[in-house]
Amino acid sequence: MDAYTDCDATELARRVRAGEVSPTELVDQAIGAIESVDPQLNAVVHRMFEKAREQAKGELPDGPFRGVPMVVKDFDGFVKDVPFTAGTRFLDGFVPDHDAEAIARLRRAGLVFLAKTNLPELAIIGTTENEWRGATHNPWNLARTPGGSSGGSAALVAARAVPVAHGGDGGGSLRIPASACGLVGLKTTRGRIPLGPDYGEGWGGYVQWGVLTRSVRDTAALMHVMAGPMPGDPYAAMPLPDDFLEAVKRSPRKLRIGFSTRSIFGKETAPACARATHEAARLLSELGHEVEEAHLPVDRDQLAQAYLVQVGIGISGEIAEMARWTGKTPSSDFFEASTWFLNQVGQAMSGMDLLHARDVVQQAGRTMATWHEQHDLYLGPTLAHPPVLLGSLMLKPAERVGLAALRALPLKPAVRAVLAQLAAHNFEATPNTQLFNQTGQPAISLPLHHSDEGLPIGVQLAGPMDSELLLLQVAAQLEQAAPWIGRRPPVCAV
Repeated sequence: MDAYTDCDATELARRVRAGEVSPTELVDQAIGAIESVDPQLNAVVHRMFEKAREQAKGELPDGPFRGVPMVVKDFDGFVKDVPFTAGTRFLDGFVPDHDAEAIARLRRAGLVFLAKTNLPELAIIGTTENEWRGATHNPWNLARTPGGSSGGSAALVAARAVPVAHGGDGGGSLRIPASACGLVGLKTTRGRIPLGPDYGEGWGGYVQWGVLTRSVRDTAALMHVMAGPMPGDPYAAMPLPDDFLEAVKRSPRKLRIGFSTRSIFGKETAPACARATHEAARLLSELGHEVEEAHLPVDRDQLAQAYLVQVGIGISGEIAEMARWTGKTPSSDFFEASTWFLNQVGQAMSGMDLLHARDVVQQAGRTMATWHEQHDLYLGPTLAHPPVLLGSLMLKPAERVGLAALRALPLKPAVRAVLAQLAAHNFEATPNTQLFNQTGQPAISLPLHHSDEGLPIGVQLAGPMDSELLLLQVAAQLEQAAPWIGRRPPVCAV
């Protein structure tokens, strides 16, 4: 198994089926790899090593990924009999008694869970830093963020400790760390992967669960494993074609692709991220596609405000649900200042505020559907800047003072004023992913480029609803033309 760290999940599964390696050997290799890199990364919050060894020795399900090790984000779905904390002390000691359906599907596919991974508290920001467990470091540069909120998962896959990791995406939480860590991250069409039995929607339909991988074929196959409605889902995406996995291997037709380097929710795009987009546009043109500059006709200010209203209401609802799980009474003492502020936002908003936010988002969905009548896909930078320094996206001292005052005296006009300020200034580093959570469209980040400093820079492709097959076909075409899987970060399992 000298080549363990060279293999994606598909290749490891092939080796197990061929009898070249056993699940026990794979699990032991992965545990050793995690232990070798995690002291530098701080990506693991709960180890399940002995349970994983027992499962590997037993009768694993005969699924397509039998015996392949993976890690699970400490959010975005319960794992039976394993602590679930969502990065908050409020849930310390809570252990669910069942799997989420998406987790159960990964388990039935034969995957073996090794550990739970770090995230920002309640997954609310685009960096993996929290006051309880500290920051997760980017294996490409330990001073930089791995992105968030699925940053612990991304760091371990990028460092080649595991071939695949679970995560979720409510505003870019798969695509942001994919870009920051040099991985493939797909947010699926709304309703593609079930959130049940514990959620009907996440953040009003913004949240979709998925995986982080190093190869397009792994992303396609694992989405196929997780996809499809479960009984009681409020809605579902259109079914995938029967030959989906074979169809992904076929080259796409000639496409009309519109690209833009403009920041969607922010004001500026770093030159390195703009260059990455132009290079991707050039490559797509060389591959035979029709590529032209075409900016997105959306109202940035209204959408940013609507995003924060929905997330605040979603966080407030999550905290109330967590109180029912645990029997504890929520208070500001349990939560970080930014989390508690969003809880206050949720409590300060009215039904009319939520209705208006949903109307704004649904209008953006119609606008994007019209845009896609002229363009099969959208291309742009996943992030507006290369991975930023750890700490730079966290609250500043003056912001902490202001939010502390709101804790003591949460006047609704003051909460609304702070919310408006956040909508105006809070998306500069991570401005390009939230729109597609709002509209429900699928979008994928691909690790096509690096900055002059050697930091990964992802480019994002988005398509109309139910266009995952097309996105993955183009992603596979780009992967073949400009392979990335051989790149290794400085912090890397051996």
